[in-house]
Amino acid sequence: MPVLVIRHIDNLMAQRIKALAKERQWSINDVVLYALRHGLGMAAGNVFAETLRDSDDLTILSGQWDAEEKAAFQEAIQALSVAPSDPLAPHR
Repeated sequence: MPVLVIRHIDNLMAQRIKALAKERQWSINDVVLYALRHGLGMAAGNVFAETLRDSDDLTILSGQWDAEEKAAFQEAIQALSVAPSDPLAPHR
């Protein structure tokens, strides 16, 4: 399997990744893989997060969501909605 290095992770994102890893008792690598799979639409159901930005209804996603997961997902969608549209950090 390929090994990727991701640079320019801001402190808030790193803290969130570590918090999720601790909360779910996953490795940091597993949290990042989970986030990438879901962010890229490669999770079960192949639903992209962008299609849910204006929706409070998460029932179209497969699986069961508890209140904590639903809140975390909504937080992530909110963060994406205010993120700069420039997808890559400037090269130095």
